[in-house]
Amino acid sequence: MNVISINAGLPRNVEWRGQIVQTSIFKEPVAGTVKVRRLNIDGDQQSDLIVHGGADKAVYVYPFEHYAFWRQELPSLGFPLGAFGENFTTTGLDEESVHIGDRFQIGSAECVVTQPRMPCYKLTIRFNRPDMIKRFLQSGRTGFYLAVTREGEVTAGDAMTRIASDPDSIAVADVVSLYASDAGNQDLLRRVSALAFLPESWRDYFRKRL
Repeated sequence: MNVISINAGLPRNVEWRGQIVQTSIFKEPVAGTVKVRRLNIDGDQQSDLIVHGGADKAVYVYPFEHYAFWRQELPSLGFPLGAFGENFTTTGLDEESVHIGDRFQIGSAECVVTQPRMPCYKLTIRFNRPDMIKRFLQSGRTGFYLAVTREGEVTAGDAMTRIASDPDSIAVADVVSLYASDAGNQDLLRRVSALAFLPESWRDYFRKRL
């Protein structure tokens, strides 16, 4: 389990549907060692702080293994590393094997998994495809967010070492499934609603579906 690319980007203005929209989804790989802080990584900045950023979404992780799927599905888009706006492109991890509350040491930083990434219209802007939000969610290839529990430094190539995991926790993939299509699974709804590391907004959403 490794970080193979660290990606960052600052807000930029783009034209979308006749309007100017500010977005930070355009990220590119950066060289050298990067400081991982409580709210983001150095050189990176979120644009819309209402729905992006914050301590529970400090670092966005996307598995490199998913790139093969997208390059086959949409070969004309190319998909360079960082294409999904992720801060860390990784190998050896996916939504099935990563659970809410899993703790990782990455370089000298420590982080905890908090939630899946839910797509917004910025994906439509990034790929210039009106169907991208639907494709992204239906694929289940959402990636996940980390909260930073100890600030530190990370370099591309560093290992991601799982240092703690709750055996009763829920895989990121199950949270995505519950959100997208599995509303009738009341037992899973109860379990997810009680996850300590899942942000309160998510837990409240699932409680309302019980």
